[in-house]
Parts: sequence; C-alpha cells; structure tokens
Amino acid sequence: MLKSLAAVPLLASPAFGKVKGAKKLKVIKPKRLTAGDTVAVIAPASGLSPESFDKALQNLESLGLKPKVGKAARGIKGFLSATDKERLDDLHQAFADSTVSAVWCVRGGYGAARLLPAIDYNLIRKNPKILIGYSDITSLHLAISQTTGLVTFHGPVAASELSDYTKNHVTNVLMNPSAPYKIELSEFNKASESNLFKTETITAGKARGRLIGGNLSLLSALAGTPYALNNMKGRILFIEDVGEQPYRIDRMLTQLRQSLDLRALAGIALGIFEDCNPRTKDTQTLSDVVKDRLGDLGIPVIYGLSFGHIRDQFTIPVGIEAELDTERATLTLLETGVI
Repeated sequence: MLKSLAAVPLLASPAFGKVKGAKKLKVIKPKRLTAGDTVAVIAPASGLSPESFDKALQNLESLGLKPKVGKAARGIKGFLSATDKERLDDLHQAFADSTVSAVWCVRGGYGAARLLPAIDYNLIRKNPKILIGYSDITSLHLAISQTTGLVTFHGPVAASELSDYTKNHVTNVLMNPSAPYKIELSEFNKASESNLFKTETITAGKARGRLIGGNLSLLSALAGTPYALNNMKGRILFIEDVGEQPYRIDRMLTQLRQSLDLRALAGIALGIFEDCNPRTKDTQTLSDVVKDRLGDLGIPVIYGLSFGHIRDQFTIPVGIEAELDTERATLTLLETGVI
C-alpha cells in the first residue's frame, strides 16, 4: 500500500458482510441532471494528457453542464492519475460538495479498485448523486451499488467520443428520463464490417430483472473480494471488454462460472468486445468461447448490443429493472434511473 494511504482507515469487513448477506437493498435513485448543473470531474483510475482532458471538459459543456475539476484529476502518476489518497479525496469531495449534481469519471484505465476498502460508503449513501463511467470504473459501480443501493451509470467517460447515438442515450437516461425506454442497436455499429460488431443470439428468449455488470476484466478481478458480484438471482448481467484474446475471455468467464451461480441469472447481455479476435487462425473465436461458456446456462444470452469500448454506446443504469429481448436485440429500461 502506498505510504500516502497509510492514514486512511479501511472500511471494516463486517459492514460488507451485512450487505453481502442481505436479500434486498433499498434502491436509491439520484436526482436527474438539468442544463446548467455542476458536475465534478474526477480521475479515480488513470490520467489523461492535458489536451485530452480539455476535450473531455468540452464534451460536458456540450451537454449544457458546468464541469468542476477535482484537485488531483489532471495529474499523471505512472499508470495512475495520482496517489490513492488524492484520488480517494477527489471522490469523497465530489459526493460531499452540495454544489455538485453528478460525478463524472474522466476516463477508466487502471486503479479504481485500489480505492474500494477506504471509500466512505455512508457519505455516498447520504449524498446520492449520479456516478458515471465505464471500463475500470466498473469496480466503483459494483462496490457502491451493492453496498449503498445507489443506482450508478455504466456510460461514457468524459473523454469518450460523444457521437449522436451516445449523446442521445446519455441525455435521455440522465436528463430526460422516461420508462419504459427501449434501447436498440446503433445503426453505425450494425453497418460495421467487423465480425465483432455482429449481433448473435446465444440462447433465445426474454429476460426481466435488475441490471448488474460491467467490464469483464474487472468483474473477474473482483471475484473473491468483498466487492464481487453477489445476489445474482433474477438479475440481468451485462458484460463488455476490449483488447482481450479469446482464451483470456474464456478464463475470465470460467472464473465467473466457478465463483457465481450464473444459472440463477435471468439473462446475460454482452456488448461489443472490440479488438478481441484471435491473433492466430488455429484457435477458438470469441463466438466459440461465448457459446461454450454461456450457452448451457438455460437463460437468454445475446452478444453484440451497443455498449462497450466503442464509439456508439448506450448508458446503463446499474440496479434498475429492465427487460432483455434477444429476438429484437433490445434492452428496455422498465424504470428510470434518476428521479
């Protein structure tokens, strides 16, 4: 552990035991965003170049929001943006600041999971706000949503390319919510010639349940920790990843199979696993792996919905009721993620 974090108290494990063993956790929905709201911009994982950071702020301003940059958010410290304590302080300050309406992670990368034992979950529970990001931010989504009940949002980081599709869905979910809200495939993604953008039904059917999930590498890395996926019964698990070879995808899905009862899920929605084709022709494809690891669960499973490390991605509220339809390749939000 870094010396700078030595004085930060770890959250006592009994608190996690209560949450993990609980059958139900009260769902807390944050307030919706409106034009002119202030949003905290933090870098709880890796950092960005000054030019990319400036572009990220411009993205938020294009949504009519006023970015407020965390003290350590512009830093770069190797593969992290700053020390654990500095990144943790920015997270805590963002939730404690009464002038801030949402907490927007500027990028993923690596490092957010290092903060989990020291997060003040009571502070977050008492000051519910929108938290949005994806990739490495998955660790924050899991820990915060499963510990506090707060609905968080797997969606574009501030540095993402805000295509019309991405912008439309993030504003519809965070600023102009409605329910039911049907999310269909991006036409841009459907037009891609890459096999990784092709939608494929692994097991047909409809599934209804609360959404949980995120980046596969993080879901796998958190297995066996107090922050791992839990209470899977009746949930819809959503998964995405990028730049992983099929054998590594196989290993991570196998880890989830062996650490969780995936058959208890209502269904599984996989996004687009960009850059996950095998490097040699004499091996299994991503499709082979997904069918082998998820095709025997007896629940609806579909690959290729429009989320992941891609240009056009929709925003997923973690913790709300939704319906997955493999025949139509849609995910319908049955309730809003904000109030």
